[in-house]
Amino acid sequence: MKYYKKLIGEQCYLSPINVEDADQYCIWLNDLEVSSNLLIFSQQLSLEREKSILQDMIKNSAQIFAIVDATNDKLIGNCSIFRINERNRKAEVGIFIGDKNCWSKGYGSEALSLLIDYGFNILNLNNIMLEVFGYNERAIKAYKKIGFKEIGRRREAIIFAGDKHDEIYMDILASEFESIYIKKYKK
Repeated sequence: MKYYKKLIGEQCYLSPINVEDADQYCIWLNDLEVSSNLLIFSQQLSLEREKSILQDMIKNSAQIFAIVDATNDKLIGNCSIFRINERNRKAEVGIFIGDKNCWSKGYGSEALSLLIDYGFNILNLNNIMLEVFGYNERAIKAYKKIGFKEIGRRREAIIFAGDKHDEIYMDILASEFESIYIKKYKK
């Protein structure tokens, strides 16, 4: 598969999504170890459904990117900015690293930082929010590292494997984020 370097980090880069990658996303999203941290974890995903989801996200003005390992041009996950409200300059983000060999190695933090940089410095957003399950401690740690702050909780909103967990809402403001990529090109 050919990818295009839209936003470039040290470990990974973001490329426009390719609907032809839907098969790989299906493999990852049907793997409970991967999907248990995502809102989609309780759904079955066929190839046709995943293609439809990707096409709908593109049609509905979501900014969706493939996350690609910079050393070997291999797809490792995806991320997106969605529910973009241009009037109020706010949006939401989502991310997942599907390749388990890339977990806890900084790929997710770097990819999300590139995405946030794009949101603030290209889309001119002011507030970016995300949702995370309370049991996803690895993601919460990464989000805080980038600068996200907890803004609220929906208590016991997620029931997984018989246990109840909070759904946590976090956000970051443009004034709280230091550009890692885009502002290099401003000068």
